[in-house]
Amino acid sequence: MNAETRQQDILKQLNNRGEVTIAELSARYNVSEMTVRRDLTQLASAGLVVRTHGGAAPAASGSFEPPFALRSRTNSEAKRRIALAVARQVIDGQTVILDGGTTAVAIAEELVGRNITVCALNLRVADILSADSATRVMVPGGQIRAGESSIIGSQAETSLRGFRFDLYVMTASAASADAGFTEWNVEDAAVKRAALSASRRTIVALDGSKFAKEAFARICGLNDVDLIVTDDAATAQQRKEFSVAGAELLIA
Repeated sequence: MNAETRQQDILKQLNNRGEVTIAELSARYNVSEMTVRRDLTQLASAGLVVRTHGGAAPAASGSFEPPFALRSRTNSEAKRRIALAVARQVIDGQTVILDGGTTAVAIAEELVGRNITVCALNLRVADILSADSATRVMVPGGQIRAGESSIIGSQAETSLRGFRFDLYVMTASAASADAGFTEWNVEDAAVKRAALSASRRTIVALDGSKFAKEAFARICGLNDVDLIVTDDAATAQQRKEFSVAGAELLIA
């Protein structure tokens, strides 16, 4: 296992358990404790973990939105599979809204060069898509959210209401059968609701680690979208609960 793969798994362990020790990581990966310390030092330098005595803890509390840098390193392979599956759902010639977040960045990378018109709700996404002139890129007015580069505010919501898009590709911070789709940031959630209302069809791109969890601001119910594209990390029970709540799932 190379350092990148090992560090990805360390972040996954932290996400699932909250804290890890150097000794257990050394045994898990069959590497020296010095190698583990080096991994943790690199992750801490990137702001992804906090070093503790004998181990590490997540850089952010589970009660708050993790930083973009941390999310971009978490479940990256699953997000890539989800992005490929979502891209297959997009038809050439369509008008599409694509919001922000790390999964949306992966989707943008799969869509660049396609003969579609995309309204990007995030500057990172817009920059990726604008690399090829075959893909027409729109951005709504509004404010730029620091750290996330998402476009927020009443002007963005009003801009979206002036159009009717074929498809909205939505990401979310969490999803549960009771709360539906939720987002950490209230303003991001408001823009997502406006995008949902402005689109004929909505696909949610969501990795399985976000199932059976809740964030602060509600976006919509599970039955308000047409399809959820996820990975096989979602348990059979979670899939059943979502299906009973009216959601259609596609496993990437």
